Amino acid sequence: MTKRVAIIGAGPSGLAQLRAFQSAAEKGAEDVELTCFEKQSDWGGQWNYTWQTGLDENGEPVHSSMYRYLWSNGPKECLEFADYSFEEHFGKPIASYPPRAVLWDYIKGRVEKANVRRFIRFNCPVRDVSHDDASGVFTVTVHDHNTDTVTSSTFDHVIVASGHFSTPNKPEFDGFTDFNGRVLHAHDFRDALEFAGKDLLLIGSSYSAEDIGSQCYKYGARSITTSYRTAPMGFEWPDNWEEKPLLERVSGNTAYFIDGTRKRVDAIILCTGYLHHFPFLPDSLRLKTNNRLWPLDLYQGVVWEDNPQMFYLGMQDQWYTFNMFDAQAWFVRDVILGRISLPEKAEMQRDSAEWRAREEALDDDEAMIRFQGDYVHRLIEQTDYPSFDIEGVNQTFLAWEQHKHDGIMTFRDRSYRSLMTGTQAPPHHTRWLDAMDDSLEAFLNDPREDRPASRKARATSSSKSA
Repeated sequence: MTKRVAIIGAGPSGLAQLRAFQSAAEKGAEDVELTCFEKQSDWGGQWNYTWQTGLDENGEPVHSSMYRYLWSNGPKECLEFADYSFEEHFGKPIASYPPRAVLWDYIKGRVEKANVRRFIRFNCPVRDVSHDDASGVFTVTVHDHNTDTVTSSTFDHVIVASGHFSTPNKPEFDGFTDFNGRVLHAHDFRDALEFAGKDLLLIGSSYSAEDIGSQCYKYGARSITTSYRTAPMGFEWPDNWEEKPLLERVSGNTAYFIDGTRKRVDAIILCTGYLHHFPFLPDSLRLKTNNRLWPLDLYQGVVWEDNPQMFYLGMQDQWYTFNMFDAQAWFVRDVILGRISLPEKAEMQRDSAEWRAREEALDDDEAMIRFQGDYVHRLIEQTDYPSFDIEGVNQTFLAWEQHKHDGIMTFRDRSYRSLMTGTQAPPHHTRWLDAMDDSLEAFLNDPREDRPASRKARATSSSKSA
């Protein structure tokens, strides 16, 4: 009997799942009826950039949190697909820190080659998922904006691959209502040029604050202040960038911090993370967790323990990304195909509890990286996903961490060796601080004409900050 599988989301995780089933079909696996529901008009998830914020043209919450001029903040060598290298896609080695458009082109290249777009229904947000215990069947209700109709279909399995970096976590601070400037969440940040010549306050001390602040510095912000709750990021920042403890309140254009200091600011960006948000799921099927390396209730990080016909992909806090999603997708595929047998619920919960206990004992970045590397290794050793040098990935992550501390504005100028092909990446033709054009064409070619303008922009910024 053909199994009917619903995949919710056509971002990197959902596309990994489609590729996993296509790989099995190539090798003669039994037929599976796949339907992937994607609320956007194109695939790519977060990597499908849009200028829009708030609601999209269909009245749906905008999914992507990407912004113009975004470059990878980690080495591409740590996320490379084991079955589709960057060299295969681009026909040559490329630098280690590509901009968004380059990574999106790479993601698309693999699934275009696999010919899986035919399984995706675009502009179709899922409204409801229910499960009938008697029949063991899921009913998935979607709103097809192409026809403006709401329909329901039944499935044997549901895979939630809708991501968890789209619904902003928005803390409130005293004085926001009367602040004489703009307050926005990182989800709605689109263009660093908007903040050129301005004094900018970012609330948060993780990757969003680090990267958005770096982008705004690069494109001419007058000053940058990042405000932390627990600890500063601690990098060697440019002269016009400082870290302060948590914001207490704002009044007019003045921000007051809990250490008694104050700073005039023109805009505030909340880099305060995201929520796991699944409004289409009932409590019985809905994952409830904060952003962490080992969410509970998911056996091997993917199987919904209360109903093992249902799965989640990519719900972890992430060091590993694309290749971890692949490892998860191949594992889920093999559970559905009957190649992997699941233990009883009590055993699944015991296993998950052991991973959670190990996670809670982690005390530094290296331990976290190795923890997630061990998890990826555990998954791929159970499937036919191509094995790769996980320790090499770990070491590349550790080198990246060191390079960030050596120079937060220069780490993207470094290059690394591919763990899939063994090829050393070439240095990029332009320093990241001088690379003002984030297009695929500019990255793959040599936009030397951008360099004088970028130097002038930073000189102007430095004179203003002085």
